[in-house]
Amino acid sequence: DNHSQVSRASLLIRILDVNDNPPELATPYEAAVCEDAKPGQLIQTISVVDRDEPQSGHRFYFTLAPEATNNHHFSLLDIKG
Repeated sequence: DNHSQVSRASLLIRILDVNDNPPELATPYEAAVCEDAKPGQLIQTISVVDRDEPQSGHRFYFTLAPEATNNHHFSLLDIKG
């Protein structure tokens, strides 16, 4: 609750698509990490929708950009859902 002890960081999500409507985040996301968060703790789950695809259409894949793969402070886990 002390604003002088708050840090902010941005996460850039690059969406690649070849049809008319690009995939979009299902909702705007904002995550918070408390100082007592444990290593490996789940911080945020994101979901994507694509207006070009039927509800049971293609599955989306999330990967870290090559320049982010050496950052040990951030990881990405695909929960296959």
